[in-house]
Amino acid sequence: MTQIFSRISGTGRCLPERILTNRELEKIVDTTDEWIRARTGIERRHIAADDQTTADLAEGAARQAMEAAGVAPSEIDFLVVGTTTPDVVFPNVGCLLQERLGIGGFAAFSVEAACSGFIYALSIADRFIAGGQAKRALVIGAETLSRITDWTDRSTAVIFGDGAGAVVLEPSTEAGIISTHLGADGHYKDLLYHPYGTSRRQQPDDVEGPFIHMKGNEVFKVAVKTLEGIVDETMSANDLERGSIDWLIPHQANLRIIQLTAKRLGMSMEKVILTLQDHGNTSAASVPMALDVAVRDGRVRRGDLLLLEAFGGGFTWGSALIRY
Repeated sequence: MTQIFSRISGTGRCLPERILTNRELEKIVDTTDEWIRARTGIERRHIAADDQTTADLAEGAARQAMEAAGVAPSEIDFLVVGTTTPDVVFPNVGCLLQERLGIGGFAAFSVEAACSGFIYALSIADRFIAGGQAKRALVIGAETLSRITDWTDRSTAVIFGDGAGAVVLEPSTEAGIISTHLGADGHYKDLLYHPYGTSRRQQPDDVEGPFIHMKGNEVFKVAVKTLEGIVDETMSANDLERGSIDWLIPHQANLRIIQLTAKRLGMSMEKVILTLQDHGNTSAASVPMALDVAVRDGRVRRGDLLLLEAFGGGFTWGSALIRY
């Protein structure tokens, strides 16, 4: 019996029209363009319009990915979205997309794993296709983080942005997604979090606002160590040597973290896909958007070996080794 693998047949992305530059942020919060660039590498980010939702961005990315794959919505039979900023508690963003695309009757759901959400979602979809339970899957990472960002908090206001990225997965006799590796550790829950939800609501005497809270220095230290571990795990699991990866496509959170990860892989920064300067940290959307940028500008080509990795609040982390 021939083994079934999944491969990426199309990519897409969607960004809000509004761009917020570092210079504009200087007028909102106590910061400077130089400080932001030095600490993060970010120059600008996209911000959703008041009437624009996560599902809106996800739909735009999904349609672009399907067009690139030459797949009609009616051919999709699995849909999973990584997001921490859904339109509503339920229906989930996957179900909302089904309705918009005029399809249904198959599994559609959201995965809440913060910045690692797309990698988690990709791993799930890969297993459904490899197991013969799905033929064509839409995998999306989409966020409207501006809705939960405190624009008076310098530690977070300079970092986050909105956007969505998507891929279409299809069956293949050759390995496309070679391996995925996921992890989490809730002991670090107080380093990066949003304090309120539906079962834990803000009380009048609460001092925490309904925004993202982050202890940046501590997050940086854990992220570097954890990403080193997931990189080593991925390389070891596939008997790969340093320098064997064609492209590193990392979560776009912080330039210094990305540089250290590339060093661990023995890669020059010329082989790293960087979009954080233009997008900021878009959480679950950052990896698929970076992939789409690199595919469309011709850097990533068929047959290239890619390493995707992400680290996010929870903490969660994940990687995917992919033969594009």
